[in-house]
Amino acid sequence: MSLSVAAPAQAYPVDCAILLCLAGGWPASTECAHARTVFIARITPWPVEPPLQIWNCPMRASFRGEAKPIERLFDIAVRGETAPLISVPKTPWAPQLVQDRADVDISDPAFDFVRSIRVFEITYQQRRNSDGDCNSWGAVYMGTYGAQGDYSRRRSSISAVPTASDLTVPADCRSYWHRSVFVEWRDYEGSYGHEEVHY
Repeated sequence: MSLSVAAPAQAYPVDCAILLCLAGGWPASTECAHARTVFIARITPWPVEPPLQIWNCPMRASFRGEAKPIERLFDIAVRGETAPLISVPKTPWAPQLVQDRADVDISDPAFDFVRSIRVFEITYQQRRNSDGDCNSWGAVYMGTYGAQGDYSRRRSSISAVPTASDLTVPADCRSYWHRSVFVEWRDYEGSYGHEEVHY
């Protein structure tokens, strides 16, 4: 018996492609170029969205004897299989519906590239007021992925912004304004990548 859950047809392929292309360091291909464009467009204000929405990539519920999640993903992406979102095999284990996280266990270190993604929403300004005092103000929000690909966003600090960002707080008190969304990641082999969108 198979049970399917309807979802937007375009949501699955792009998030599976983002997952595979990110893991591979964004190799040169039409599919990966499109996946990277969507990945970056999601962090382009407003609103800022999770760049990888792994919950939109159906890897199916995992049971003993089935392929590992990364192998299952490869089957879905490469062979173009139109698998149902949930399969119910004849076993004592029942699939569990999940929301806003992967539908399989991705806690294995092989998926550390997902957890390496960090999104920074950065606003910073400084200027000297009429009394000669230096006034500065900044707000940073950081988005991260949990053990199962769940995305969360919390308040952070200017000091947490990676040095790869264009944010450069001047040592003197000249007028300075910076607004951007910065995303960083590491691929499956640990190579670093980043992108920043100014607005």
